[in-house]
Amino acid sequence: MPITSFQQLMEEAKKLGPKTIAIAAADEREVLVAAQDAEAQGLARCILVGDAQRIREIAATSEIDIGHMEIMNEPDVKEAARKAIHLVSSGLADLGMKGRVETGEFLRAALDREIGLRTGRLFTHVGIFEIPGFDRLIFVSDAGVVVAPDLWQKMAIITNAIEVAQALGIAEPKVAVLAATEMVNPKIPTTLDAANLAKMAERGQIKGGIVDGPLALDNAISEESARIKGIDSPVAGKADILIPPDIEAGNVLAKAITYFAKGRMAGIVVGGRSPLVVASRSDPHETKLFSMALGVLLSS
Repeated sequence: MPITSFQQLMEEAKKLGPKTIAIAAADEREVLVAAQDAEAQGLARCILVGDAQRIREIAATSEIDIGHMEIMNEPDVKEAARKAIHLVSSGLADLGMKGRVETGEFLRAALDREIGLRTGRLFTHVGIFEIPGFDRLIFVSDAGVVVAPDLWQKMAIITNAIEVAQALGIAEPKVAVLAATEMVNPKIPTTLDAANLAKMAERGQIKGGIVDGPLALDNAISEESARIKGIDSPVAGKADILIPPDIEAGNVLAKAITYFAKGRMAGIVVGGRSPLVVASRSDPHETKLFSMALGVLLSS
Protein backbone atom coordinates (compact mmCIF):
# COMPACT_ATOMS: atom_id res chain seq x y z
CA MET A 1 0.00 0.00 0.00
CA PRO A 2 1.31 3.48 -0.80
CA ILE A 3 2.32 5.84 1.98
CA THR A 4 -0.23 8.65 1.98
CA SER A 5 0.74 10.65 5.08
CA PHE A 6 3.81 11.70 7.03
CA GLN A 7 2.58 9.67 9.99
CA GLN A 8 2.82 6.57 7.81
CA LEU A 9 6.22 7.73 6.55
CA MET A 10 7.48 8.00 10.13
CA GLU A 11 6.11 4.58 11.05
CA GLU A 12 7.77 2.89 8.06
CA ALA A 13 11.08 4.66 8.71
CA LYS A 14 11.06 3.56 12.36
CA LYS A 15 10.84 -0.06 11.20
CA LEU A 16 14.02 0.44 9.17
CA GLY A 17 15.98 2.54 11.65
CA PRO A 18 18.09 3.51 13.30
CA LYS A 19 20.40 4.67 10.52
CA THR A 20 23.55 6.70 11.10
CA ILE A 21 23.19 10.27 9.88
CA ALA A 22 26.20 12.61 9.56
CA ILE A 23 24.98 16.19 9.99
CA ALA A 24 27.17 18.90 8.44
CA ALA A 25 27.47 22.15 10.42
CA ALA A 26 25.12 20.89 13.10
CA ASP A 27 25.47 23.98 15.28
CA GLU A 28 21.89 25.18 14.70
CA ARG A 29 18.96 24.84 17.08
CA GLU A 30 16.29 23.38 14.75
CA VAL A 31 18.77 20.83 13.44
CA LEU A 32 19.63 19.70 16.95
CA VAL A 33 15.96 19.42 17.92
CA ALA A 34 15.34 17.27 14.84
CA ALA A 35 18.37 15.12 15.70
CA GLN A 36 17.12 14.70 19.27
CA ASP A 37 13.66 13.65 18.05
CA ALA A 38 15.11 11.30 15.42
CA GLU A 39 17.19 9.49 18.03
CA ALA A 40 14.33 9.41 20.55
CA GLN A 41 12.03 7.79 17.97
CA GLY A 42 14.58 5.23 16.86
CA LEU A 43 15.07 6.71 13.40
CA ALA A 44 18.72 7.65 13.62
CA ARG A 45 22.04 7.72 15.35
CA CYS A 46 23.41 11.20 14.71
CA ILE A 47 26.99 12.31 14.25
CA LEU A 48 27.19 16.07 14.74
CA VAL A 49 29.93 17.65 12.63
CA GLY A 50 30.52 21.33 13.39
CA ASP A 51 31.61 23.82 16.02
CA ALA A 52 31.59 21.58 19.09
CA GLN A 53 31.53 24.43 21.59
CA ARG A 54 28.60 26.11 19.86
CA ILE A 55 26.75 22.79 19.50
CA ARG A 56 27.02 22.19 23.25
CA GLU A 57 26.03 25.78 24.06
CA ILE A 58 22.91 25.62 21.87
CA ALA A 59 21.96 22.24 23.33
CA ALA A 60 22.38 23.48 26.91
CA THR A 61 20.50 26.74 26.34
CA SER A 62 17.58 25.02 24.58
CA GLU A 63 17.60 21.90 26.79
CA ILE A 64 18.26 19.59 23.85
CA ASP A 65 19.54 16.13 24.72
CA ILE A 66 22.63 15.36 22.67
CA GLY A 67 24.21 13.16 25.32
CA HIS A 68 24.28 10.03 23.14
CA MET A 69 25.46 11.78 19.97
CA GLU A 70 29.02 11.76 18.68
CA ILE A 71 30.42 15.26 18.08
CA MET A 72 33.20 15.93 15.57
CA ASN A 73 34.67 19.37 16.08
CA GLU A 74 35.01 21.34 12.83
CA PRO A 75 34.24 25.06 13.13
CA ASP A 76 34.80 25.70 9.40
CA VAL A 77 31.47 25.20 7.63
CA LYS A 78 32.95 24.04 4.31
CA GLU A 79 35.19 21.51 6.02
CA ALA A 80 32.27 20.33 8.14
CA ALA A 81 30.37 19.56 4.93
CA ARG A 82 33.33 17.64 3.52
CA LYS A 83 33.82 15.65 6.71
CA ALA A 84 30.14 14.74 6.91
CA ILE A 85 30.12 13.57 3.30
CA HIS A 86 33.33 11.62 3.82
CA LEU A 87 31.72 9.78 6.72
CA VAL A 88 29.02 8.64 4.28
CA SER A 89 31.32 7.74 1.39
CA SER A 90 33.59 5.76 3.73
CA GLY A 91 30.69 3.77 5.13
CA LEU A 92 30.77 5.26 8.64
CA ALA A 93 27.36 6.86 8.10
CA ASP A 94 24.34 5.75 6.08
CA LEU A 95 23.36 9.21 4.86
CA GLY A 96 24.33 12.85 5.12
CA MET A 97 22.31 15.85 6.22
CA LYS A 98 22.72 19.57 5.67
CA GLY A 99 22.79 21.76 8.76
CA ARG A 100 23.92 25.38 8.90
CA VAL A 101 25.60 25.25 5.51
CA GLU A 102 24.59 26.51 2.09
CA THR A 103 23.03 23.82 -0.11
CA GLY A 104 25.55 24.55 -2.89
CA GLU A 105 28.50 24.05 -0.54
CA PHE A 106 27.03 20.83 0.82
CA LEU A 107 26.44 19.43 -2.67
CA ARG A 108 29.91 20.47 -3.83
CA ALA A 109 31.27 18.17 -1.14
CA ALA A 110 28.92 15.40 -2.25
CA LEU A 111 30.12 15.81 -5.84
CA ASP A 112 33.81 15.84 -4.93
CA ARG A 113 35.59 13.22 -7.04
CA GLU A 114 37.74 12.00 -4.15
CA ILE A 115 35.41 11.89 -1.13
CA GLY A 116 31.98 12.40 -2.70
CA LEU A 117 29.01 10.25 -3.64
CA ARG A 118 29.00 10.41 -7.44
CA THR A 119 27.35 7.60 -9.40
CA GLY A 120 27.20 9.20 -12.85
CA ARG A 121 23.56 10.12 -12.33
CA LEU A 122 22.20 13.64 -11.98
CA PHE A 123 21.72 14.87 -8.41
CA THR A 124 18.15 16.16 -8.05
CA HIS A 125 15.95 17.40 -5.24
CA VAL A 126 12.62 15.73 -4.52
CA GLY A 127 10.18 17.50 -2.24
CA ILE A 128 7.26 15.58 -0.75
CA PHE A 129 4.22 17.45 0.52
CA GLU A 130 1.38 16.50 2.81
CA ILE A 131 -1.35 18.99 1.88
CA PRO A 132 -4.61 19.48 3.79
CA GLY A 133 -7.53 18.14 1.75
CA PHE A 134 -5.46 15.82 -0.44
CA ASP A 135 -5.78 12.06 -0.22
CA ARG A 136 -2.20 11.48 -1.30
CA LEU A 137 1.28 12.89 -0.95
CA ILE A 138 2.38 15.26 -3.73
CA PHE A 139 5.95 15.12 -5.05
CA VAL A 140 7.63 18.20 -6.59
CA SER A 141 10.94 18.03 -8.46
CA ASP A 142 13.27 19.82 -8.98
CA ALA A 143 12.88 22.78 -6.64
CA GLY A 144 16.34 22.91 -5.15
CA VAL A 145 19.28 21.70 -7.25
CA VAL A 146 19.03 21.87 -11.05
CA VAL A 147 18.58 25.54 -11.97
CA ALA A 148 17.46 25.50 -15.60
CA PRO A 149 17.14 21.87 -16.71
CA ASP A 150 17.35 20.96 -20.36
CA LEU A 151 15.32 18.11 -21.86
CA TRP A 152 17.76 15.39 -20.82
CA GLN A 153 18.08 16.76 -17.30
CA LYS A 154 14.27 16.84 -17.03
CA MET A 155 14.26 13.20 -18.04
CA ALA A 156 16.68 12.45 -15.17
CA ILE A 157 14.62 14.56 -12.76
CA ILE A 158 11.51 12.55 -13.66
CA THR A 159 13.31 9.21 -13.36
CA ASN A 160 14.66 10.08 -9.91
CA ALA A 161 11.26 11.32 -8.71
CA ILE A 162 9.57 8.15 -9.95
CA GLU A 163 12.04 6.02 -8.00
CA VAL A 164 11.39 8.01 -4.81
CA ALA A 165 7.63 7.66 -5.28
CA GLN A 166 7.99 3.93 -5.87
CA ALA A 167 10.00 3.63 -2.64
CA LEU A 168 6.94 5.07 -0.90
CA GLY A 169 4.76 2.36 -2.38
CA ILE A 170 3.33 4.08 -5.47
CA ALA A 171 3.76 1.33 -8.04
CA GLU A 172 3.23 3.47 -11.14
CA PRO A 173 3.36 7.18 -10.25
CA LYS A 174 1.49 9.66 -12.41
CA VAL A 175 3.80 12.48 -13.52
CA ALA A 176 2.58 15.88 -14.71
CA VAL A 177 5.11 18.00 -16.58
CA LEU A 178 3.95 21.52 -15.80
CA ALA A 179 3.77 24.58 -18.01
CA ALA A 180 1.68 27.76 -18.13
CA THR A 181 -0.81 26.05 -20.43
CA GLU A 182 -1.88 22.54 -21.34
CA MET A 183 -1.61 23.41 -25.04
CA VAL A 184 1.62 22.89 -26.96
CA ASN A 185 2.80 26.31 -28.07
CA PRO A 186 6.06 26.81 -30.03
CA LYS A 187 6.42 30.23 -28.40
CA ILE A 188 6.56 28.57 -24.96
CA PRO A 189 9.55 26.19 -25.03
CA THR A 190 8.54 24.46 -21.80
CA THR A 191 5.41 23.13 -23.50
CA LEU A 192 7.59 21.55 -26.20
CA ASP A 193 9.80 19.90 -23.56
CA ALA A 194 6.71 18.60 -21.77
CA ALA A 195 5.24 17.11 -24.94
CA ASN A 196 8.57 15.48 -25.82
CA LEU A 197 8.89 14.00 -22.33
CA ALA A 198 5.38 12.56 -22.55
CA LYS A 199 6.23 10.97 -25.89
CA MET A 200 9.55 9.66 -24.52
CA ALA A 201 7.66 7.94 -21.70
CA GLU A 202 5.17 6.54 -24.17
CA ARG A 203 8.06 5.05 -26.16
CA GLY A 204 9.70 3.58 -23.06
CA GLN A 205 12.59 6.03 -22.69
CA ILE A 206 11.25 6.96 -19.25
CA LYS A 207 10.18 3.94 -17.24
CA GLY A 208 8.18 3.24 -14.12
CA GLY A 209 5.55 5.94 -14.33
CA ILE A 210 2.87 7.50 -16.52
CA VAL A 211 4.07 10.85 -17.83
CA ASP A 212 1.93 13.52 -19.50
CA GLY A 213 2.33 17.14 -20.40
CA PRO A 214 2.14 19.93 -20.88
CA LEU A 215 -0.34 20.35 -18.06
CA ALA A 216 -1.13 23.51 -16.15
CA LEU A 217 -1.13 23.16 -12.38
CA ASP A 218 -4.92 23.30 -12.07
CA ASN A 219 -5.62 20.47 -14.50
CA ALA A 220 -2.71 18.41 -13.15
CA ILE A 221 -4.22 18.17 -9.66
CA SER A 222 -7.95 18.92 -10.13
CA GLU A 223 -10.14 16.39 -11.91
CA GLU A 224 -12.86 19.02 -12.16
CA SER A 225 -10.54 21.45 -13.93
CA ALA A 226 -9.40 18.72 -16.32
CA ARG A 227 -13.04 17.82 -17.04
CA ILE A 228 -14.03 21.42 -17.74
CA LYS A 229 -11.11 21.85 -20.13
CA GLY A 230 -11.85 18.54 -21.84
CA ILE A 231 -8.44 17.00 -21.12
CA ASP A 232 -8.45 13.25 -21.64
CA SER A 233 -5.39 11.98 -19.81
CA PRO A 234 -4.60 9.32 -17.20
CA VAL A 235 -2.54 11.95 -15.35
CA ALA A 236 -4.79 15.02 -15.48
CA GLY A 237 -6.36 15.62 -12.07
CA LYS A 238 -4.55 12.61 -10.59
CA ALA A 239 -0.88 13.60 -10.62
CA ASP A 240 1.40 12.25 -7.92
CA ILE A 241 4.51 14.03 -9.21
CA LEU A 242 4.69 17.62 -10.44
CA ILE A 243 7.65 18.61 -12.63
CA PRO A 244 7.97 22.42 -12.79
CA PRO A 245 9.81 23.98 -15.74
CA ASP A 246 12.74 25.27 -13.69
CA ILE A 247 14.04 25.79 -10.16
CA GLU A 248 12.36 29.18 -9.76
CA ALA A 249 8.89 27.84 -10.54
CA GLY A 250 9.53 24.80 -8.37
CA ASN A 251 10.79 26.85 -5.45
CA VAL A 252 7.81 29.21 -5.59
CA LEU A 253 5.42 26.25 -5.83
CA ALA A 254 7.03 24.53 -2.84
CA LYS A 255 6.93 27.63 -0.66
CA ALA A 256 3.36 28.41 -1.72
CA ILE A 257 2.30 24.94 -0.59
CA THR A 258 3.92 25.35 2.83
CA TYR A 259 3.07 29.00 3.52
CA PHE A 260 -0.32 29.44 1.80
CA ALA A 261 -1.77 25.92 1.85
CA LYS A 262 -0.20 25.05 5.23
CA GLY A 263 1.28 21.88 3.77
CA ARG A 264 4.09 19.97 5.46
CA MET A 265 7.24 19.08 3.58
CA ALA A 266 10.07 16.58 3.50
CA GLY A 267 13.02 17.11 1.15
CA ILE A 268 15.76 14.84 -0.14
CA VAL A 269 18.50 14.93 -2.78
CA VAL A 270 18.89 11.70 -4.74
CA GLY A 271 21.14 10.49 -7.54
CA GLY A 272 24.18 9.77 -5.39
CA ARG A 273 25.33 6.61 -3.64
CA SER A 274 23.29 7.65 -0.64
CA PRO A 275 20.34 10.03 -0.21
CA LEU A 276 21.09 13.44 1.25
CA VAL A 277 18.76 15.19 3.67
CA VAL A 278 18.48 18.75 2.43
CA ALA A 279 16.03 21.09 4.15
CA SER A 280 16.09 24.88 4.07
CA ARG A 281 17.83 26.52 7.01
CA SER A 282 14.57 28.37 7.70
CA ASP A 283 12.54 25.14 7.88
CA PRO A 284 11.24 24.11 11.32
CA HIS A 285 12.62 21.03 13.02
CA GLU A 286 9.48 19.09 12.04
CA THR A 287 10.38 19.45 8.34
CA LYS A 288 13.93 18.34 9.07
CA LEU A 289 12.63 15.33 11.02
CA PHE A 290 10.30 14.26 8.19
CA SER A 291 13.21 14.67 5.77
CA MET A 292 15.39 12.45 7.98
CA ALA A 293 12.63 9.82 8.00
CA LEU A 294 12.48 9.99 4.21
CA GLY A 295 16.25 9.59 4.03
CA VAL A 296 16.13 6.58 6.35
CA LEU A 297 13.48 4.95 4.18
CA LEU A 298 15.37 5.60 0.93
CA SER A 299 18.74 4.51 2.31
CA SER A 300 17.18 1.14 3.11
